[in-house]
Amino acid sequence: MHAHITVNGRVQGVGFRYSARQRADQYYLNGWVQNKSDGTVELEVEGDDTNVHSFLNDLEKGFSPFIHVRDMQVDTRHEEKGYENFSIR
Repeated sequence: MHAHITVNGRVQGVGFRYSARQRADQYYLNGWVQNKSDGTVELEVEGDDTNVHSFLNDLEKGFSPFIHVRDMQVDTRHEEKGYENFSIR
């Protein structure tokens, strides 16, 4: 499963990207995360369906008390892009 996610809220300057990478590693997911100039964070993750859904549930909760996710836009599909690891861009 592949998911493209845009996250809005208090998600920049609070360790969000590093928390996302740690959580992706925990769930054996590959992909990437990056800050956007509009203050959102964009991610792509792929891997086992159950692990992607668990990652999305954790993401919605904000990973830590410093992160506040106000809104998430998620586009999922079954075709994967073939990422070999999870990187911070």
